[in-house]
Amino acid sequence: MRHIIVKNSGLAEVLVTAVYFSILLLIIISVTLITLSPQLEAQTVNINSSSSNNNHGTLHHPTYSPVFSSDSKPYSLTYGDWTARWWQWGYSVPKNSNPAYDDTGKNCAQGQKGPVWFLAGTYGHPVDRVCTIPAGKAILFPILNSECSFAEFPKLKTLSQLHTCAKAIQDHVTTLYAIIDGIPIPNLQEYRIQSPPFNFTLPQNNILGMPADTTTQAIADGNWVFLKPLSPGIHKLMFKGGVHQSKIVGTSNNNASEGSSASFAFPSGWDFETTYNMTVKNNA
Repeated sequence: MRHIIVKNSGLAEVLVTAVYFSILLLIIISVTLITLSPQLEAQTVNINSSSSNNNHGTLHHPTYSPVFSSDSKPYSLTYGDWTARWWQWGYSVPKNSNPAYDDTGKNCAQGQKGPVWFLAGTYGHPVDRVCTIPAGKAILFPILNSECSFAEFPKLKTLSQLHTCAKAIQDHVTTLYAIIDGIPIPNLQEYRIQSPPFNFTLPQNNILGMPADTTTQAIADGNWVFLKPLSPGIHKLMFKGGVHQSKIVGTSNNNASEGSSASFAFPSGWDFETTYNMTVKNNA
């Protein structure tokens, strides 16, 4: 009888030990799940948000975007102000050295100054450009954009008419995509920006084919990407938009100046893929 009691006592010890370790294991699992649940939730939001943006999808860090928000004021200027500066830059460079008509990227640094580096799309065919950009520069480029000025559209007489003209042209854009380092940029539809009125002056051999020193007022509309400064090193940027293939509103009814080449101001013809192989380099 004594032998049976000892045996049963040993069994009880084993059972108590098993229960103890089971409880300990449950505690460890619970703590682990509590710790991981915010990360799992963030990943789910990330995947769900990517599936609703565009056909290219996206996976991105839930708390970081490589793009300035459309309501922000990078370097104390609005998105619209910066897009106006982009147009002033684009029109200031003669056509033979203009980065927008450069197939290789050799003219990438033309006219660049200040904290924001401007990039352009391509007209008539895809391009693969190489560009070296100083570290610390934000990058602004249009996927597709439009612009109306009094010089290009002499029958337009008011800023309201310029506004309507630019919007009507940009409304022909149908698709957008932009990819940085293999990661599609989400919510591109949120970055359609109309500029305030701005002035530009054309140089000799300008891209509009108009007389040199022509100064005019304009308003622009477009789908833009405004990248925060990239880390030093190698980066690859690709972007492209689509345009509804019909006659662009504003080019009819003899609104456009017969002496100007309005192609730079319209999205049609610029709906080809642009690739930039960028080296972001610290200043020596």
